[in-house]
Amino acid sequence: MATKRGLKTVRDMVLSMAVIGAGAGLLYLTLPNNEQQDPVREIGYQTELATAGRAAPYPLVAPDGLSDKWRATSVTYRAQSDHGAVWHLGFMDPGNQYVAIEQSDGDRGKFIRKVTHRAEETERVERVNGQEWVRYEGPKYNALVLKDGEAPGGGDGGEGSTTLITGTASHERLKEMAAALQPYADSTANRG
Repeated sequence: MATKRGLKTVRDMVLSMAVIGAGAGLLYLTLPNNEQQDPVREIGYQTELATAGRAAPYPLVAPDGLSDKWRATSVTYRAQSDHGAVWHLGFMDPGNQYVAIEQSDGDRGKFIRKVTHRAEETERVERVNGQEWVRYEGPKYNALVLKDGEAPGGGDGGEGSTTLITGTASHERLKEMAAALQPYADSTANRG
């Protein structure tokens, strides 16, 4: 009799597991599947731009006039770092490639190597809105680096500051971002 009861318990357990498995499968099939959705979270950056713009020792830049298909994904300002005062604003372009605006008043060469993941300077210069951007190419990131002493939108770039556009996007997308850059109006450095 104990054997019969033991077999019944095993049988009940197997049936219970089958019911639970079927329920879990049904639940999986009926819940929305988010794998097709873009995992990148879009952010706003105007508050950070305003705050950093008042503190930065050089004019910060941000894009103006990009299409809604460009999505801001990251923003940081560090007043003190290994690369001086650093402004970063990252985007996903319409083709889901990464594009970042990077600025620093630290050592130009070290900063460029770090944020471009060691992209190498080429002899090509891209002219965007009357300014010359030096083209960099690398295995991971490409970049456009504004020539010494210039600032996006014209004027002086601030003593020793570096502005560049970098990322996994094509040079055409990097140029599109460079063309949209404008100095932030409330930057301390802009208020003379």
